[in-house]
Amino acid sequence: MSIQWFPGHMNAARKKAAESMEKTDLVIEVLDARLPLASSNPMIEELRKHRQRPCLKILNKADLADPAATKEWLAHFNGAKDTHAVALSCKKPADVAKVPGLALKLAPHRGTALKPLRMMIMGIPNVGKSTLMNALLKKRVAAVGDEPAVTKAQQRLYLGNNMVLIDTPGMLWPKIQHPTDGLMLAASHAVGVNAVIEEEVATFLAEQLLARYPALLTGRYGFATEGLDGVGVIEGIAQKRAFRVKGGELDFEKAAHTLLIDYRGGALGRISLETPASRKHLLDTYVPPVLLGEPRATEEEDDDER
Repeated sequence: MSIQWFPGHMNAARKKAAESMEKTDLVIEVLDARLPLASSNPMIEELRKHRQRPCLKILNKADLADPAATKEWLAHFNGAKDTHAVALSCKKPADVAKVPGLALKLAPHRGTALKPLRMMIMGIPNVGKSTLMNALLKKRVAAVGDEPAVTKAQQRLYLGNNMVLIDTPGMLWPKIQHPTDGLMLAASHAVGVNAVIEEEVATFLAEQLLARYPALLTGRYGFATEGLDGVGVIEGIAQKRAFRVKGGELDFEKAAHTLLIDYRGGALGRISLETPASRKHLLDTYVPPVLLGEPRATEEEDDDER
């Protein structure tokens, strides 16, 4: 299943963000620590590099992610030019308190009453931007919700006399290139429910967990995972929890929803759906699908192109 979700307000948000970037000193990009690159909007990188703006990448929900994978991601991002990455939870005040100091290090020429540091907070829907804004300002200034795309309009707020925060609506991008990225985003609730079939997303998630964290599945649901596939995991959850529809058949839909909720809330344990190594493997092996009516290149044509 290929997932695409780009509501009309996101296109307007992109245009507004491009206009505001000119008067911004620093981009704070909020990512999901469980899938840092899958949750990184390429349009944000494009906009900030066009204006040559440094970037503070916040790997939010680090308390839900596999710490070993997060350590690898921090090394990966911190090797890039004009970029600093930090892993934290935007729900922890002590973590959020580190953000202003890290931002100032990336833009040391700003941060005074005459030249306040202007920071644009960006990221995909439901990744924690509004939670970060509220924690930085120590009051509720941005709507927070479990559904993606709660924030619909840009707003400008002051953090003391020396810093300005520009909050932007969560933006996905018009075409998600890799189908697994769309599924990871859907599993992590960054995509609206009207764009996904929950049972398919849960089956994908179950397959990822079988490959990476089978012991966590056994620990949570109490059944052995040997020989199971994604569908078998969902069926196992339905059996263990006695989820049945009228007539006695297993309630696959309810079991799928249960797995997704348990993953999103951390009930399964600390999980990362991608690592730098798995991302590299995806990019190295990905073959774009042939569009309808478009001939596939022959081996001879491939040789010529090389």
